[in-house]
Amino acid sequence: MSYPPGGLRDQLAHVGAEAVRTGLMIGSGGNLSARAPDAGQCWITAAGSWLDRWGPIEFSLINIPDGGSHGGHPHPHPSSEWRLHTETYARRPDVNAIIHLHPQTSVLLTALGYDIALITSDHAYYLREVAAVQFDQPGSVELAVAAAEAVAGGVNALILGHHGCSVLADSVELAHKRVVNLEEAARTTYAALLLTAGQPTRVPQVPARFLEAVDRGEAQI
Repeated sequence: MSYPPGGLRDQLAHVGAEAVRTGLMIGSGGNLSARAPDAGQCWITAAGSWLDRWGPIEFSLINIPDGGSHGGHPHPHPSSEWRLHTETYARRPDVNAIIHLHPQTSVLLTALGYDIALITSDHAYYLREVAAVQFDQPGSVELAVAAAEAVAGGVNALILGHHGCSVLADSVELAHKRVVNLEEAARTTYAALLLTAGQPTRVPQVPARFLEAVDRGEAQI
């Protein structure tokens, strides 16, 4: 296994550290969660956690979907955005990890009305589709429900207007790969827009035949 060994909290801590190290995120903006397959609870980062300074005590175990503490064990308060995670888990039994970060280029392009283009085969393979929802107050029930409904049909990369992203997968490792490719796709799209004088119709997309191969499960990276 190429990903760091250990439990879900160890893997989430690795994501947080790497997100800050590689410039995907700064400080305490964002939150991560993971659960065992079919579990009715998830581990989520505690309120106010710094992404690159986590240890096991800085995660909280909460119930899905109501966010209540599990098993009576003392845990720190979960992130104020816990609903963003539990509402999605409730609608997507195939999802076991959710990464919510505030990647600047992805948010900027969406705020300006540009779609994030899937220019490379990596972008297409890991993301397949990027959706977006309009701004709602961070931590609100309205945002959590809107985000969950936007991904209920199978989308795994979602931009939250003027806020951040919600990236989903069946494992922490795959969610990590997807969020990295999401921001890279946004940065590549931004560069393409600069080179084409802001004309989105001139931004190249990966050939449709590759996307069709991804859908059929025949594509390889």
